[in-house]
Amino acid sequence: MIIAGLVFAVLGALIHVYIFVLESFLWTSRRGRAVFGTTEEGARATRELAFNQGFYNLFLAVAVFVGTALVLAGVTGAGTALVYAGAGSMVLAGTVLAASSRDKLRPALIQLVPPLAGVVLLTVGTLV
Repeated sequence: MIIAGLVFAVLGALIHVYIFVLESFLWTSRRGRAVFGTTEEGARATRELAFNQGFYNLFLAVAVFVGTALVLAGVTGAGTALVYAGAGSMVLAGTVLAASSRDKLRPALIQLVPPLAGVVLLTVGTLV
């Protein structure tokens, strides 16, 4: 169960790396605007905010990657804590997105379901 939990947490982290690229580097591009449903003018006006938000998503992913590496190296306490911090924050961010806008439910679920599965499976694995 621990390995399955780590796999789902890493999947969530990979999704957040993709979000990082979209927000920090492709925000004003045609692709970035299509994904987030923004206009060219709106994307230009919010570019700095999106750039910062993208790095927030990257840092959550890095916590999961480092935590996973630590768990696999046998440093389970610190590694598990990092995976919980990164993946748990992804779940909470997705929950906030879903609660703030009903039309964002699909992207919120994409953002939160894999890390949620990771947290649940990791918890079950550590309790058994």
